[in-house]
This record gives sequence, structure tokens and C-alpha cells, in this order.
Amino acid sequence: MVRTEEFVEVDWIKRWAQYAPDSIAIDSVDQEVTLSYGELYKKVNAMAAFLQQHHEVEAGDRVAVLAMNRYEYIVLFFALQKLRAILLPLNYRLAAPELEYQLQHATPVLLIYEQEFQTNVGKTSFDGKTVNFDQFIERLNSFKPAASVQYSGHFDDTCKILYTSGTTGRPKGAIITNKMLFWNSINTGLRLNLIQQDVILTFAPFFHTGGWNVLTTPILHRGGKVVLLKKFEPAQVLELCEQHKVSILFGVPTMMAMLADEPAFEQTDLSTIRYAIVGGEPMPIPLIERWHKKGVPVRQGYGLTEFGPNVFSLNEEDAIRKKGSVGFANFYIATKIVNEQGKEVTDGEIGELCLKGPVCTEGYWNNPKATEEAIDQGWLKTGDLVRKDDEGYFYIVDRKKDMFISGAENVYPAEIEQVLVKHPEVKEVAVIGVPDATWGEVGVAAVVTESGAILEEELIKFCRDNLAKFKVPKHFTFMVELPKSDTGKILKSELKTYFEQQKSIN
Repeated sequence: MVRTEEFVEVDWIKRWAQYAPDSIAIDSVDQEVTLSYGELYKKVNAMAAFLQQHHEVEAGDRVAVLAMNRYEYIVLFFALQKLRAILLPLNYRLAAPELEYQLQHATPVLLIYEQEFQTNVGKTSFDGKTVNFDQFIERLNSFKPAASVQYSGHFDDTCKILYTSGTTGRPKGAIITNKMLFWNSINTGLRLNLIQQDVILTFAPFFHTGGWNVLTTPILHRGGKVVLLKKFEPAQVLELCEQHKVSILFGVPTMMAMLADEPAFEQTDLSTIRYAIVGGEPMPIPLIERWHKKGVPVRQGYGLTEFGPNVFSLNEEDAIRKKGSVGFANFYIATKIVNEQGKEVTDGEIGELCLKGPVCTEGYWNNPKATEEAIDQGWLKTGDLVRKDDEGYFYIVDRKKDMFISGAENVYPAEIEQVLVKHPEVKEVAVIGVPDATWGEVGVAAVVTESGAILEEELIKFCRDNLAKFKVPKHFTFMVELPKSDTGKILKSELKTYFEQQKSIN
């Protein structure tokens, strides 16, 4: 019997080097380097030979990278894929002990790092081979290969290990396969209508699945153009959108708010953007309307490292009518919503989202216990609480771990946050549950205001007018800014630590 996978091309760059060798694949803005698909393919082949013959990288080996976004990072990924080796992106924001854990856990044969991160590398006890990224490239450029690399990756090969944030303990290394990338690209292309002429901006860091797989790998699969940035700078992003005629923009609500607040926003020509893809958390309706007024439709989405990551998408015409919804699951994805007993719930009921399909991870690297807990007969238990309305639209209610119980009532922080951001003086808010002697747990809201001219009593009244009494936060604290990850997500684990410290001080 012939397997369809045997005919699935893994070497996407090779194909586009044949079809459209002069089309631009990558424009690395900070490095002032532009690569066509033909040039990219040559660099991939050269690096694959260098890794194999100079660094003795073999199939199954892990190669770690501690660097900001640069075009060589992309070249490295496809070169390792060609060797059937595995890319291990490391978060450059981590402290040395955190890096050490991932290095010891994944045991890479080689660590490539940028100069500015050398001190942190030196603080770890990693005893494997290390090389400065610039020196690595310099040696590559003078390398004379004994022979070219003739083979490519296999469909079922592991090609990346992406460590999760570790909010519930030690971070887990999600196994990413070529199969996942292929089906994620197919799903993304079908739902977002990707074409060869599409142009995107990539500023999410490459230690995050969003940097690689929300749009970068699907666009390279389609032969499109990736405009690469080291980091998110609102003014620069707006300028580049106009300059490069960007067709699809991706960001989290915080980034979209920062772009809309830029003085140049109103004057910037964004007419080439078909729509903005927004994920991470629900986007406030006033912000959606602001982007719609600018002529940029907003498509809310949902995804996670272990599955896809592109899982749900809401059609832009439903952005207001179905506010807060993530729409429907992408093409080749099955869904179910289950209660604590594992039984499927009815429409309108809240339960845990489970997913099944070819974009599911095989598990966590060197962690069979976590794999067994997360995947049951092919179904990934996401840990996200959702509900589905009578039209089949999905709504993310909250993270299962974020839900707290106050006086025997389930409280979902996301629901409270969605109410509070409707107040004109609330710019950002995050709600967490904290221990309480009377109620078991109560809500605490951390708020960033527009002008600072608001009192706690006013917000309490606003909540009481819009929420059941048990949902109203017991305490409010006002902050200049909320702690966030590099991708703009609010770090509730840091807020919990902050409030625990405040309690111990008081």
C-alpha cells in the first residue's frame, strides 16, 4: 500500500528555487539583506554541508540557538531539516539556570549563540560544543565542502523542540514534526487564503511558535515574502507595512493597540493589508472598530504550540457580531468539549477543549508522563475552558488553571477582564484568584489606566452593574504596566508572585 506521505515534499525551498528562483523569500531589515528563493536554497545547502562535515551533525542531533531573529536562523532550520536533525530555539530572555535546564534536558550537540548572550552561556555548566553565531557564519563562508548533502528530511521527522513557558512547573519541550508544519500550512492557507504574492512581517521571536509557524513557515511554503525584524517596534512596523505592501499582519491585542496609538497610524497607507490576524486573547471591540475604520478587517484566532499552532479562525465579517469568539476550527481538525468526567457537554456549557488531527504534537521531549497526561487516544487536552454557541462558534472562556472557585462558584478571570476593558479609563487589566479565608479564593484585578483619573470604588460599581456579585474582584491594584512576555502576552504567573509578596509584606 502506498502512503500519501511518501509524496509530500519536505524541502519547500528546493521547490520554490525551481519554480520562482528570483522571487524574494526573506528581507532581513535589521541586517539589510535580501534573499531570493534561489539564493536561500544555495545557503541552505551550504550550511547543511558545513554542519554535517565540519560540526559532524547527524540525524536526530539537537542544535540549540540563542539569538534574536536573523535570516541565518531560518537558513539553519532548513539546513537541519535537510540533515534530519532538530532545531532547539532558546529564549534569550531566560536566566542562566533556566537555560541550563533546557540544555541539560535536550542535550544538544552544538549551541550557537549571539555575542550579547555569551555571559549567560558562560554561567551554565553546558559542556557541549559552543560557537559564536558571527564566527559560525564567517567559518561557513570560507568552508569548502567535500560533497553536497544529497538527502532531505522525512515527513515524520522531529524538526524542532519548542519549550513552553513553564507557568505550571518546569517547561516542557513540545515536539514539532515536519508533518505538523505541513498540515499547519495547509490549514492556514485554506482559512487565510494565502498566495504566492503575500507579504508578511515576522517580529515574534523564533523561540516562540508564533515567530515560526503562525505565518513564517506557511508563507515560505506558499513561496511568499517574509520581512524579518529582530523585535517589535510600532513605528517601524507601520512604516514597513506601507513600504513592503504587507498583505497580512499578525499580532496580539497589545501590539495592535500600540500600533493604533502611534502618531503615524492615521497617515500610514495600510490599504494592501487584507486583514490582521489577532491571537493570544480577545481583542477589545473599540480597538477592532478602530482597525476596521482604517480599512483593516480583524480576524480573531486561537492556537497553541502543541497543536498547529493555527487552530481556530473567526471570519472578519463576524468580528463584531461574534465579539470574543475565535470562530471555527480549521479544516483538518476535530474538536470536542468535555467536562471533568470526560463526557461531552451540550452547546452553551463550559468544558475543556480537546483537539485531534495531523497537527497534533507527538508529545513532550524526554517527558513520557507529561505526554500521557496531555494526549489521550490521539486527543490533545488543551487545558483551555471553552463553550460553543448554538451557531457552532467557539469562545475561549479561560485557561483551566486560571479559573478559581469563590464561595463554591466557578469564576473565569477572562470574563471579568472583558467587562473591565469596556470602561473608558481602563487600558489593560488582568484578573487572578488569590486565597481568601472566607470565600476560599477571591479575585484581584491589576489595572493599567488611560489617565490615572479613576478610583477603585468606580471600578467596583462598574463591575457590580455588569457582573454577578461573586465575580466582582475583591481588590484592585493600579500599575504603570502589566508584566508581559516577548510576544505581548500578560504573565499572570508574575502577577501571582507579586501579590503573594505584597501579602507577606503586609
